[in-house]
Amino acid sequence: MGGVRRCGRGRHTAAEAAGGGTRGHSGGRHERGRSTRHDHVERRAGVRRTAGIRRVRLVAAVPTEDSAAGYFSVGGKTALVTGGSRGIGYMIASGLVDAGARVLVSSRKPDAVEAAANELARRGDCRAVVADVATGEGRHALSDAVQQYAGGALDVLVNNAGATWGAPIDEFPEHGWDKVLDTNVKGVFQLTVALLPALRAAATSADPARVINIGSTAGLVVPELDNYSYSASKAAVHMLTRHLARHLAAEAVTVNAVAPGWFETPMSRHLLDDPEHRARLLEQIPLARTGEPGDIAGIVQFLASRAGSYLTGTVIPLDGGVSGCS
Repeated sequence: MGGVRRCGRGRHTAAEAAGGGTRGHSGGRHERGRSTRHDHVERRAGVRRTAGIRRVRLVAAVPTEDSAAGYFSVGGKTALVTGGSRGIGYMIASGLVDAGARVLVSSRKPDAVEAAANELARRGDCRAVVADVATGEGRHALSDAVQQYAGGALDVLVNNAGATWGAPIDEFPEHGWDKVLDTNVKGVFQLTVALLPALRAAATSADPARVINIGSTAGLVVPELDNYSYSASKAAVHMLTRHLARHLAAEAVTVNAVAPGWFETPMSRHLLDDPEHRARLLEQIPLARTGEPGDIAGIVQFLASRAGSYLTGTVIPLDGGVSGCS
């Protein structure tokens, strides 16, 4: 299990500048060999007059690190998104690909991850890795994939892969704890440690490497559901985020978490597809809607960009106000 699977030809698209001419008649007399102040100003502004035709040269603006676009740029960065074949992971990977990042997506299900990477590779650079983050073998496969794909340097690690379990309290099985904690907590810690050499290789003081853990509002607010191991695991992820952030700050590696609320994902579909249950959930969300792909993709892009480089040890609720307004 493992290895980078190239799904389609990834390609980056660059904006091309198109020059155009605007026709117009110059007013007044223009003597040869003589320029007016108006003509001089126009030449400095990139406007040329030739034989009564006003030509305008259009120059494409290239984002710089200090420009508004540059603050949020992730172009050229290499990112790994675990659990990236569906749901929130796919939303994150899709946003990073569209923003020009080189993205590895992983899942333990070969067909699902290859299909996702194939789709994303039509829009940019995306590869698939088959790996289960809950196992040492899977984490080793991801480390090998980063070495093969990015020369051992990783700019952004998104620990998104997760598991859940639900059962009445009197029936909640022990393996419902083992499965969830192995993936959601131990897997996050062990994968981050396994990829520390790659994160260190990419990190600089001006542009730190980023670890972005996907927590949950269930780790901030007591859920109504009987998902005891899930809520406990996500609260653990939030504290682990802060602990890792403190330890890794000196190595120019930032660690932050995003705590999503209700999004339209396969994990939540069985609840959101029930009109009565959906209506009750929406009543509890101050913004009265579920999360959309751009919501999670945007916050992750912010954390991965120059704009988020001075932020570490933070858990950001992304739940429409559920945790902040209660």
